[in-house]
Amino acid sequence: MNLTHTKLQPFPHSPPLTHPTFLFSSRSLLPFPRNLKPAHVSPSFLYKKHTLLRYGCFGVSRSRTRSSISEVEEEQKQKPVLVKRAYPFDEIEPKWQRYWEQNRTFRTPNDVDTSKPKFYVLDMFPYPSGAGLHVGHPLGYTATDILARFKRMQGYNVLHPMGWDAFGLPAEQYAIETGTHPKLTTLRNINRFRSQLKSLGFSYDWDREISTIEPEYYKWTQWIFLQLLKRGLAYQAEVPVNWCPALGTVLANEEVVDGVSERGGHPVIRKVLSLFITKQPMRQWMLKITAYADRLLEDLDELDWPESIKEMQRNWIGRSEGAEVEFCVLDSDGMETDMKITVYTTRPDTIFGATYLVVAPEYTLLSSIVSTEQRESVEGYQDIASRKSDLERTELQKEKTGVFSGCYAKNPTSGEPIPIWVADYVLGSYGTGAIMAVPAHDARDHEFASKFNIPIKWVVTPNNGSCVESGKAYSGEGIIVNSSNLKVGLDINGLSSKEAAYRVIEWAEKVGKGKKKVNYKLRDWLFARQRYWGEPIPVIFLEDSGESLPVLESELPLTLPELDDFTPSGTGEPPLSKAVSWIKTIDPSSGKPATRETNTMPQWAGSCWYYLRFMDPKNSNELVDKEKEKYWSPVDVYVGGAEHAVLHLLYSRFWHKVLYDIGVVSTKEPFKCVINQGIILGEVQYTACKDTDGNYISADSADDLGEYLQEIIPEERVVKSGEFFVLKDNPNIRLIARAHKMSKSRGNVVNPDDVVSEYGADSLRLYEMFMGPFRDSKTWNTSGIEGVHRFLGRTWRLIVGSPLHHGAFRDGTLVTDEEPTTEQLRTLHKCIAKVTEEIEGTRFNTGISAMMEFINAAYKWDKQPKAIIEAFVLLLSPYAPHMAEELWSRLGHPDSIAYEAFPKADPAYLKESTVVLPVQINGKTRGTIQVEKGCSEEDAFTLASQDEKLSKYLNGKPIKKRIFVPGKILNVILDRQNVKAGSIQ
Repeated sequence: MNLTHTKLQPFPHSPPLTHPTFLFSSRSLLPFPRNLKPAHVSPSFLYKKHTLLRYGCFGVSRSRTRSSISEVEEEQKQKPVLVKRAYPFDEIEPKWQRYWEQNRTFRTPNDVDTSKPKFYVLDMFPYPSGAGLHVGHPLGYTATDILARFKRMQGYNVLHPMGWDAFGLPAEQYAIETGTHPKLTTLRNINRFRSQLKSLGFSYDWDREISTIEPEYYKWTQWIFLQLLKRGLAYQAEVPVNWCPALGTVLANEEVVDGVSERGGHPVIRKVLSLFITKQPMRQWMLKITAYADRLLEDLDELDWPESIKEMQRNWIGRSEGAEVEFCVLDSDGMETDMKITVYTTRPDTIFGATYLVVAPEYTLLSSIVSTEQRESVEGYQDIASRKSDLERTELQKEKTGVFSGCYAKNPTSGEPIPIWVADYVLGSYGTGAIMAVPAHDARDHEFASKFNIPIKWVVTPNNGSCVESGKAYSGEGIIVNSSNLKVGLDINGLSSKEAAYRVIEWAEKVGKGKKKVNYKLRDWLFARQRYWGEPIPVIFLEDSGESLPVLESELPLTLPELDDFTPSGTGEPPLSKAVSWIKTIDPSSGKPATRETNTMPQWAGSCWYYLRFMDPKNSNELVDKEKEKYWSPVDVYVGGAEHAVLHLLYSRFWHKVLYDIGVVSTKEPFKCVINQGIILGEVQYTACKDTDGNYISADSADDLGEYLQEIIPEERVVKSGEFFVLKDNPNIRLIARAHKMSKSRGNVVNPDDVVSEYGADSLRLYEMFMGPFRDSKTWNTSGIEGVHRFLGRTWRLIVGSPLHHGAFRDGTLVTDEEPTTEQLRTLHKCIAKVTEEIEGTRFNTGISAMMEFINAAYKWDKQPKAIIEAFVLLLSPYAPHMAEELWSRLGHPDSIAYEAFPKADPAYLKESTVVLPVQINGKTRGTIQVEKGCSEEDAFTLASQDEKLSKYLNGKPIKKRIFVPGKILNVILDRQNVKAGSIQ
């Protein structure tokens, strides 16, 4: 019986193992439970009651072996059983992780040889949550680690760091709920994350580890803020914000989902925080990202990013060209007032078709416009709208809602009075907060007008004269109709949409009714948070005048004060307002009393520039050394989830461009290539439908039933039938099979620690890369990891051999010093070419397939030449580094494999040396033969004559002639006359 020796690690305070212990068959000393597979024994089974087996199979008396089964089973309850391993990963992996740490194997020196090429590969900054890693997290980390190891072996200077985006609301909320200081919670979470990452063998340079909560780091975040302040890019304003009363803080748009806070699900109100909350005007810090809108848009074209991500940023920036036009508000008698509503439109050509105006619920002039009769209705609508997110309000599929303001405005072109409505599908943050509604030529306006019986006036006809589908808006361009008013001096009938738009803008500018305008959806970045756990904003306010002054750069970092009470004040005042002694300060320039800013920066602040600090993490004199930045910039490959496609990446690009303008960085963009890994979903969940009586019904008929119940079905009760899954005991009942994103609430989280314990880190790494294309979403299947685990076991046994009689593996290897055959070299170099190509293309799954094919071929060889096996181990190294290090050591190399040269494919071995040659008899193909390229006619005929299938046509038959085209065909013409004569005789 082939058994693998496994070294058991004792529990704390347990005596050490003095002999190796083994798992035996049912006839051996420790019978293995019939219902438990050896490969699936859990640590709790191995260490039942934390009792260690103090002896093994050696030195056990014969009488002891003859003990009754009951006695043995009773003893087994108190003794651990050694698990059979495909290879001893439980010894190898901790060994090499200790080696890497002790030798700082992956440390990138502060001063590198800049004549060598560089490769900066970075994971998106993780937030160290209390839940730790699940198996979805290592997907991106494994990919960047493969790239980092690959490039090191190709001779690059590699920068592959890791750090923590550690400020944020989750830690603060946990502190509020438990009374634990958020720093303690955060440091504990960081330690857990770091331990888990190290257990997976990632080649991070831990000497460069940074955390946004350390004053040495956020000193420079504050410094960047001061540079923004100096250039007018940071300012204060009273603006509508997402206010969460339960959390006591303003939330960014991305922290609000369906009108409630992402954290905790508390209601969120969108309002201007003013006297009704704070008892004094509450101004918010803003960053003027809109000043960089054009550059953020234009420079996208130069980036090697997924086109979908670039398009999302373009849409978020939302540049459009159009016009601002003024509509005069009418009084109750229909006379013009001094009040004007300015609208922004991208289709000034349709202005004659504007039959009503819509203002946002938060429109600044609304309280002045609304009539007395409609005030109560409008205020009620405003309250409802304030509880919706911008995304929810602008959802195209949602039913349009609105309320009449009770007031009218005058269409400046037609001269007609048109009603002013309030509707939440218009946002106060976009354009002017008011639109002219043209229901004939805008789908949302058409839906709204149809619902509220507002006139619809057609002013554009399609260029091709086709009819517009009844009941729908036509939003395309065309020929203008019904658009003339000679009293105001404007006639655009018969013009194309583009020419008409130009004419309308020209007319509006001439008569003082409007102007050409470029607009953006992008809004300035709301930068203040009413929280404790964030970077303090380095600003003070003079008590006598309220004037804001920057903290001197020499006084940075401005550190957080220690607080015992982190709870929100309930008034809108941040928790830092409770640090009275910290708030009071003196302006060093004038000596006047002052107070500190009590808002803190958002979590995004520290993650905007961390990639720069990794280049020079210990520099106390400047954010980053210019020469180091110039060498390492930009990040060559940046890997993370698509959920950061807009906000984080846009904010980082904005800060980087500001730093570029002031000479801190040498590149216009921070990230050369961005790759979004797919999501790993939880294992497939099977659900059966039941009627109200509890009877199973097929999922395809459940919707017809109306009300029905659902029941989770365990996998062992499920079988696949064609394209569907059904109940094993009732195939007529079709089930719902669905995989969900991993989350604690669904209970489908898989802890990588458990996978590593059972299969090893290398198996987890390989499985995550082998599941499918890196950029695609994939479904986790724990049983699927067994395939790559078997592959690693086969690789180990090919090189090291099968376990010895006592279960342990030999110390050396089975390789020989013989020269490789041509076929072996050809197999190896095909593998080298494929693996290299697939790593460079981040097609890791097909790279693994190529290595599996190599191992399959190698098992057919009589000998394993050292030159061949060493090259393969180098190929395996980026994917399964622990096994590769161990095999490299056993092959006689004293140093780590990490910096050995990655093999290069020899083109000579990539060319096929043989071809398949069709063989015809009298012009009819009868078979094929494998021949060497350049094979002669005689050799080809000899091979054909020896072929089992072809020989019956050739041997003993008179041949008239042979037609041979090298590498193409062999045609043998038989002498039919002699054949017949011979047969008569």
